Amino acid sequence: MTASQDRALPAKLFILTTIKGAPAFTILTAMSKIEIRTVNVTQYLQPLREGGSLPAIVRADDDFLYVLKFRGAGQGKKALIAELLGGLLAQAIGLKVPELVFMHLDDSFSKTEPDEEIQDLLKFSVGLNLGLHFLSGAITYDPLVPVGDPLTVSKVVLLDSIITNIDRTAKNTNLLNWNKELWLIDHGASLYFHHNWKNWQAHLGRTFPGIKDHVLLERATQLPEASFEIQRALSTEKIQEIVAQIPEEWLVEESNPMAPDEIRAAYQEFLGSKLGRIDSLVKEASDAR
Repeated sequence: MTASQDRALPAKLFILTTIKGAPAFTILTAMSKIEIRTVNVTQYLQPLREGGSLPAIVRADDDFLYVLKFRGAGQGKKALIAELLGGLLAQAIGLKVPELVFMHLDDSFSKTEPDEEIQDLLKFSVGLNLGLHFLSGAITYDPLVPVGDPLTVSKVVLLDSIITNIDRTAKNTNLLNWNKELWLIDHGASLYFHHNWKNWQAHLGRTFPGIKDHVLLERATQLPEASFEIQRALSTEKIQEIVAQIPEEWLVEESNPMAPDEIRAAYQEFLGSKLGRIDSLVKEASDAR
């Protein structure tokens, strides 16, 4: 396994146990403690202009390359929260997501950037941002060259129903084919309820009709089985642990009177509500197929 692959894989904990005198390995994934590393950006390499928020490829002080998502971009810190929660939920249910890291950006980069648009982006993004490990050689998912087994595909469809991800269509798949495996990226457009905290509770009882446009829907032939695995992986405690990873500073908004703890509780309630209605999400996706 290369260093790049090692950084990209979700962490697994192997425990040696003994069953009737014989050694056995137990693999703990969803139940293991979440650990997100923090690194410092050391080099701004290249903007990714195909993304509306101008993410960039950067190098960090661990000498790895990352796709950096900026807090100063259009949707700001809320897009980072959606990216973080979407990625961690995906990992928890056994889907592949590039390693997520917190990335600290200092003010030196904006001072040497000649492009005014990027200069402003860097200036407004000083502080803690979010990065995804760069998967060198990955290609954009092509529906004509499908990867991912039916259960994996079904999990992706249901995950996107849960987090209301409007951005996984044939026009913009936000999926990668890396080493002939399906990898999920770009969840920043998810959880759109949090863009209007005054009415967020109105979203609790809703399903996700937008699933009809999902690029993987046609291949999602094991939705009931995927539902079972998702419910088993995403306990109330697991959701609390995932939501607890949101940095405090991303939850502070001048326009929102809610305290960070109240916002965390809202995310937990929203995700819990969707999981409680997962049978309806399964039916909706099945009908849309």
